[in-house]
Amino acid sequence: MSDSAPKGHNQFGNLPVWDLNDLYPGKDSPQFKAAMEEAKAQAVKFEADYKGKLIALTKAGKLIEAIRDSEAMEELGGRIGSFAFLHYAQNTADPDRAKFMGDINEALTSLSTRTLFFTLELNRIEDADLEAAFAADPELARYRIWFADLRKAKPHQLEDKLEELFHDKSVTAFSAWNRLYDETLSSLSFEVDGEALDLETTLHLLSEPDEKKREAAFKALGKTFRDNVRLFTHITNVLAKDKEISDRWRGYQDIADSRHMANSIEREVVDALQAAVQEAYPRLSHRYYKMKAKWFGKEKLNAWDRNAPLPTSDERIWDWDSAVTTVLDAYDRFSPELGELARPFFNSGWIDAPAGNGKRSGAFAHPTVPSAHPYLMLNYLGRTRDIMTLAHELGHGVHQRLAAAQGPILANTPLTLAETASVFGEMLTFRALLDKTTDPKQRFALLSSKVEDMLNTVVRQIAFYTFERKVHTARRNGELRTEEINAMWMEVQAESLGPAILANDGYEVFWTYIPHFIHSPFYVYAYAFGDCLVNSLYAQYEKASDGFAERYFALLKAGGSKHHSELLAPFGLDAKDPQFWSLGLSMIEGLIDELEASAH
Repeated sequence: MSDSAPKGHNQFGNLPVWDLNDLYPGKDSPQFKAAMEEAKAQAVKFEADYKGKLIALTKAGKLIEAIRDSEAMEELGGRIGSFAFLHYAQNTADPDRAKFMGDINEALTSLSTRTLFFTLELNRIEDADLEAAFAADPELARYRIWFADLRKAKPHQLEDKLEELFHDKSVTAFSAWNRLYDETLSSLSFEVDGEALDLETTLHLLSEPDEKKREAAFKALGKTFRDNVRLFTHITNVLAKDKEISDRWRGYQDIADSRHMANSIEREVVDALQAAVQEAYPRLSHRYYKMKAKWFGKEKLNAWDRNAPLPTSDERIWDWDSAVTTVLDAYDRFSPELGELARPFFNSGWIDAPAGNGKRSGAFAHPTVPSAHPYLMLNYLGRTRDIMTLAHELGHGVHQRLAAAQGPILANTPLTLAETASVFGEMLTFRALLDKTTDPKQRFALLSSKVEDMLNTVVRQIAFYTFERKVHTARRNGELRTEEINAMWMEVQAESLGPAILANDGYEVFWTYIPHFIHSPFYVYAYAFGDCLVNSLYAQYEKASDGFAERYFALLKAGGSKHHSELLAPFGLDAKDPQFWSLGLSMIEGLIDELEASAH
């Protein structure tokens, strides 16, 4: 692409950047303009062909034609939207990229308003007529689970004109606040030892071996977050209210019910997960951080010591090629097929690895559309943790590639299983690194690093979920002051981290930089779900590896075509069983036991 980010040559070697040509050659290219025109024509034709006719089509045995056309439209719109977003994510500080994404989102929202009738009308088809259509047409019956999920949303549907209004207003409602948040966060500057750093680099310093650097970074984060906390408080208030309005109109009982429905998960499963993790706080995080404080020769750890590496840890900087080899070897060791699925991501422009320059913080895997391929975004800084991030996002990418054959509607994996391949990829890479580590001190440090990652994934994310529940519940009684949000944050942090971690001055505003609170309320429990699920899966793999890979690939290939209960059954796992969570959490506890035993 002519306006892509510069290639990442630095101390890590030649870092890859995206080549978005596989989507479109550029935002001003004839191909992109033609795609926009085609998307408009498709939406107009779809409305003319199907609006008010779906019940009759079902009775005539022709509903599958509408589904096929809907998927073609979704494929094209998804490709356009993915291109605009990925182009923007490379440099969120560039006003031209921001305007381009904003304009494209508006255009796509406007087009999808024309086709909004589709799911609303599908829900007006009588159950008996739909069942008869399924029985007569195996291709249509493949979408049974999608129809079942639509049916669950039926009690929360509004009349058509109201649905159109909600849809149209999303551009100036939550979407606009999301964008303001992203652009504010990526433009923030943090002064550490006289040097102005971006968010990603400053957060990275919190896992530096040098305590003075960690403390300086922590204080810089606290200062900048505080300076901007009024805006973050306002964004949080607006979005919580926006969600409350939507939930009230749609008749959702619980503040997280719309998320559970989108995730195809039952509320009692999430409640069981939350209760199991909270009950395990003393055995997991409280106990581990108390041990870590002792290893550091302290009574209590400062907040900036929580993710500090142990003095014995392997702090070498990994160049990109070494990171890639490490992850691919681990994938190959599990199954050569997994390695082969992962290889095209490298040297194909599917990964954007360098950090900085207005680039969006964090990491993600964007599935784009089934006819293309996923794109992975990293902010690679050469630590062992960055290798784990690569293994994680690559797992998502492989999962997305495998599920693509299901087509645009059924390829979308619900959040319950969306973190499976990513966390499993991390676990494979960790085990491979552990097997190669012969020095007992480095092995100890690697184990502790894995325990910390698991605590960050399970304990921290459930604490985040608890925090969100408090914020959204309290917001129903009026606007929240910064001090009130800070107090809720400190309460859940103290409860989850335990007495061995000090809540230093400045930590009260660290809720401001967690993007999931803004982009996808209540998403965070998916990480804890994924980690516990993978721990249980991995325990099964260790017990009996024969045939495991085949069952594992079948789970990934299913995408969203089956419910999580059906996909987990071949592994003898049931998320409704309280023992399911105990099994996952006991694996973390086992690693802490191992650390405690070898520390003596």
